[in-house]
Amino acid sequence: MTAPPHSLRNFVNGAFIDGAASFEKVSPVDGRLVATVHEADGEVVDRAVAAARQAHNGPWGRLNTAQRAAFLRRVADRIEERFEDLLVAEVADTGKPTALARELDVARAAANFRAFADVISTAGLDSYLTELPGGQRALNYALRKPLGVVAVIVPWNLPLLLLSWKVAPALACGNTVVVKPSEETPSSATLLAEIMNEAGAPAGVYNLVHGFGPGSAGELLTTHSDVDGITFTGESATGSAIMRAAAPRVRPVSFELGGKNAAVVFADADLERAVDGLERSVFTNTGQVCLCTERVYIERSVFHEVTAELVQRARSLRLGHPDDPATTTGPLISVKHREKVLSYYRLATEEGATCLVGGEVPALGGDLDRGAWVEPTLWSGADADSRVVREEIFGPAAALIPFDSEDEAVRLANDTTYGLAAAVWTRDLERGHRVAGRMRVGMSWINTWYLRDLRSPFGGVGMSGIGREGGEHSLHFYSEPTNVCVAL
Repeated sequence: MTAPPHSLRNFVNGAFIDGAASFEKVSPVDGRLVATVHEADGEVVDRAVAAARQAHNGPWGRLNTAQRAAFLRRVADRIEERFEDLLVAEVADTGKPTALARELDVARAAANFRAFADVISTAGLDSYLTELPGGQRALNYALRKPLGVVAVIVPWNLPLLLLSWKVAPALACGNTVVVKPSEETPSSATLLAEIMNEAGAPAGVYNLVHGFGPGSAGELLTTHSDVDGITFTGESATGSAIMRAAAPRVRPVSFELGGKNAAVVFADADLERAVDGLERSVFTNTGQVCLCTERVYIERSVFHEVTAELVQRARSLRLGHPDDPATTTGPLISVKHREKVLSYYRLATEEGATCLVGGEVPALGGDLDRGAWVEPTLWSGADADSRVVREEIFGPAAALIPFDSEDEAVRLANDTTYGLAAAVWTRDLERGHRVAGRMRVGMSWINTWYLRDLRSPFGGVGMSGIGREGGEHSLHFYSEPTNVCVAL
């Protein structure tokens, strides 16, 4: 399934254009060249924003809700028709197992476009018949108006899934977009540009600029005076920088940022089911999911039992080429990111934690040794104030920590500046509801992980973000209600 190196260009006003410079995208699997990417400079970003504005004021702005929904469904159909192309692109960029990308990334992209076509087709707004004391009557009703030009900045861990999660509702509400994918994962966003053309998008509805953050396309886009809103998924520090850029013109922002997510395992849990869930929540996508678990709190009476089983699960994971059916775990996204993760592996030992499994760079042999591989890793004995317990690692690693009471478990889980997600494992559903409700997070799971209804609110609190997306919650960000009052 390996694709030859190719050139990825910016997409502006319905056509691909060169950048002023270029950079190389290499595979995290074996270091081979995946693509040469054209970096957008200020001129390209200006052209992209101007094209988006022209389309918003022109043909796209004249479409009604039913026409926009029909377009989203055409995009979903075309994603499915080009499923294998998108699959190759995602695997080449991320190195994740092909089976995972097939099941999760590409399938969810099509589902996202269909889901938001359905949401916009059925969503309503307030209307009131008002009767004043003097007998005056009035009808008040709200209209949904798009923000205008939306900057969409997406990360490298789930590039197509999160891109579609933002572009679909933005277009559903009548906005136009300028997309800046991560420099680590430029391929699927470029293919989506082709798909937009094939689905009949007017020129300027979907624009794409490649590049980096500070001093490049990311900063140029978020500071642009003609961008009306910014949606971003990524690191908390980057989110803070974007908020500062948005502040002078008080532009709306939607951020899904970092996490240091906790799982709580009570002694009465179905322990096999809990360990199954923990294996997924700690190690899925090599721990590179914002919702992954990095802190596991286990009731002391079952701590050793759960720990031993989870260590065995970590040892059974198979690192290897994405196309190998036996592969369960891919590389990290880059050698640079591996250095960050390895710094925490070293730090854990320095801080007094015991490494139960992993902690090293594996020797896989051949070309794979040029990739960004690390071993799945678990620690015990980490102090609550240690950096590996408090800071986001974003790799296949977690600290295992015992607790003695429900109140202690909740206190430990909430002792963080982040607040994205939590999972509670117990057979006592009354306690499950109680503990899940006490978690200071945007999302709580009981006896499961990563199970979502696309209509439900998605987002975090604290350093994990601002705003909610999903279903009609997305519409609240990508559009603004305008009240109309009619005297009767």
